[in-house]
Amino acid sequence: MKTKFSLMIATALLALTAFSYGQAGTDVKNAAEDTGKATKKAAVKTGHATKKAAVKTGEATEKVADKTEDATEAAAKKTGHATKKAAVKTGEATEKAADKTGDATATAAKKTGHGVKKGAKAVGHGVKKGAEKTEDVVK
Repeated sequence: MKTKFSLMIATALLALTAFSYGQAGTDVKNAAEDTGKATKKAAVKTGHATKKAAVKTGEATEKVADKTEDATEAAAKKTGHATKKAAVKTGEATEKAADKTGDATATAAKKTGHGVKKGAKAVGHGVKKGAEKTEDVVK
């Protein structure tokens, strides 16, 4: 009887174990399916958020590019204007310098002419005196 009872208990335990393993397999399968569904939802939400972020980044980049273009254009205009002003001032300064150079040249020419005239008079006077002395000696 003890042996029969032991066999019955062993058979019952074996059946219970098989049932337990079967139930555990079903539970693992269900958990895996639930995890797969949750992962899929998370991936879809992440993809959607990434797409939105990319669109916003693109729009922000476009705005910055527009502002940079405007700033560059304004800077170019200012540079052109400053260059034009500098050219005008350089032209005026060159004209003034040329006028001063012309005046100085005219003054120098007058002084040179005056000096030459004085020198010629002195030379002429010296020649005249020399000629008079020569004439006196010859007489």
